[in-house]
Amino acid sequence: MINWFLLSASIISLVGMVFHGVAGHKIYMGNINGSDLESLTKSLSLVSWHIFTIFLLVNAIVLAYVAYVAYRPDFVLATYPIIGVNALGSVLFVFLGFTGHRSLLKLPGAYLMGGTALLALLGL
Repeated sequence: MINWFLLSASIISLVGMVFHGVAGHKIYMGNINGSDLESLTKSLSLVSWHIFTIFLLVNAIVLAYVAYVAYRPDFVLATYPIIGVNALGSVLFVFLGFTGHRSLLKLPGAYLMGGTALLALLGL
């Protein structure tokens, strides 16, 4: 039986990963490369950007696996760190958005991470 909440959370992460890794990369790196930052700083920024892209991919894989293949109580535990990190990431976006970084509230991060956490939690 498929757990549709977990599968929906997985799809959000997968779509987010594609958007973040392709369109987000172009926008973000265009801004970074157009700045006067040092070369090493630009390279580390690129790595940091795609660490999050990898995080989204791992979210999608684990949630899809639990939702579709192995919905067993012993493996469902793997979803708790995903729920926690996504919930805390969402809270971080919102907190920073209300404390001087207003532009963060216009980005999809808080909403996608919050939605992923909520759907995964509902799927447990």
